[in-house]
Amino acid sequence: QVQLVESGGGSVQAGGSLRLSCAASGGAFSRLSMGWFRQAPGKEREFVAAMSWGGVDTYHADSVKGRYTISRDNAKNTMYLRMNSLKPEDTALYYCAATQRYIGPRSYSTTGVYDYWGQGTQVTVSS
Repeated sequence: QVQLVESGGGSVQAGGSLRLSCAASGGAFSRLSMGWFRQAPGKEREFVAAMSWGGVDTYHADSVKGRYTISRDNAKNTMYLRMNSLKPEDTALYYCAATQRYIGPRSYSTTGVYDYWGQGTQVTVSS
């Protein structure tokens, strides 16, 4: 059973930066496809970024392209989300997700593809 723990959230002003981390345990980390999703109050959970096995393929939502970067360190069993130029509309609870399946262009943004989820870390951006 894979367990995921997010950290790194906080409160920042618009234009600021944060780096989220997702530490994984209980599985072969290098064989996990992983993603970040977020959910704002009253809204559905939405895709932010994803990375396939080994980090060969990465995907970012249009709303965060050029500002967010997903990465992973297999030696540390940890995935990251670097967030720059933060906006108030980025305020949400950010979730880490993982699956042992390979994710591709048709599935990376679908919540149902991911089998494991963290508890989330809050990001609040003030104007």
